[in-house]
Amino acid sequence: MGNFVSWLDKSLSGPMAKLSEQRHLQAIRDGVISALPFIIVGSFFLIVAMPPLPEKWAYTQWAAEHAGEILIPYRLTMFIMSLYISFGIGFNLAKSYNIDPLSGAQIATAAFLLTLVPQVVDGLGFVLPMANMGGQGLFVAMVTSIVAVEILRFCKQKNITIKMPPQVPPSVSRSFEALIPVAIVILFISLFTVLLGIDLHSVVSKAVAPLVKAGDSPFGVILPVFLITFFWSFGIHGVSIVGTIARPLWEVYIGKNSEAAAAGEVIPHIAPETFYQWFIWIGGSGATLGLVLAMVFFSRSKYSKALGRTSIIPSIFNINEPVIFGAPIVLNPILIIPFIITPLVTGTLSYIATTTGLVSPTYIMPPWTLPAPIGAYLATGGDWRAIVLVLINIAISFSIYFPFFKMYDNKQKKLEETDNGSIAS
Repeated sequence: MGNFVSWLDKSLSGPMAKLSEQRHLQAIRDGVISALPFIIVGSFFLIVAMPPLPEKWAYTQWAAEHAGEILIPYRLTMFIMSLYISFGIGFNLAKSYNIDPLSGAQIATAAFLLTLVPQVVDGLGFVLPMANMGGQGLFVAMVTSIVAVEILRFCKQKNITIKMPPQVPPSVSRSFEALIPVAIVILFISLFTVLLGIDLHSVVSKAVAPLVKAGDSPFGVILPVFLITFFWSFGIHGVSIVGTIARPLWEVYIGKNSEAAAAGEVIPHIAPETFYQWFIWIGGSGATLGLVLAMVFFSRSKYSKALGRTSIIPSIFNINEPVIFGAPIVLNPILIIPFIITPLVTGTLSYIATTTGLVSPTYIMPPWTLPAPIGAYLATGGDWRAIVLVLINIAISFSIYFPFFKMYDNKQKKLEETDNGSIAS
């Protein structure tokens, strides 16, 4: 086992960990995370506008009549998530270069906005295409934000800036330092969008179309599930590594799903991050709620019983570090097997249930610390079948973990009996 772990760390986990720590990927990850409060709060207005209640109820009828007004907070938060994310990417990337973060955030936002060529609408004048500010504009936001901050960094490194005397307040001095980089970014982006008339959103959308399609396929679901649990099995935070790379794609899915739901259209994507959160990671990575339930109700060893009682409340709220490192599952040849197998099984079942229409796709992002049945119900816009699927997956998790848990528990029981015998003698 020791030689295998050493090989894994050298050949696979090391390079993957370095990739997740890459400066630009970290900026994208942190930029996406910075927008989560707006995405979470904004998505709940979809439930308010389209409540999971009978159509005959007075509130349901009132909500249908006033859906446009109710959805305004959603349209100015989650619906334009790429605008917030571009600001976050610029801020974090500039901060990593020790450049003024606010200047980085503003120049990144300006670069993204310049890709949104205003359209003339009769009676309204110039109108920005808001759809490109949402999930479908996320890849453009990532590219333009990085380019803008790199231009800012280049100008600063080469002293292509306007220097102000020391007596000038720092805030004013930073503003003048950004003048030339801002001018370059505006002219550079405008060259494509205005002068050449290139629709960057259309170009990028076509370029990433194969990636978007692959990530929503059965293989695209199973691969990140396997990698996350595989890394966790060796004490490596799998979500941090895989999520850094996959989360931007998941955000595109949730954005497009919410836009389709708000427009009353068919929800297009199966596997945004909410799909993994509520149907696969029940109790945390590895779907460990089944294991914890086995510990609580069927432990014979004192240690397993105590660990189960300690872990049950955090597990209900999808926090499973206590059991991952307490059992431990890490480097445990008995528990690693169900830790990897269980989410693969529940993930496959959930994918089939969603693609066949047995359960609605997720398009709302509730806080990840909600108990899974509640989170799944809200994420699907109030589909009661999501609760049934979660309960089935919990039962599957328990069934898969149970025989391995019994082996683990019997081993713990023997160790305790041996220790007690040694003490008594």
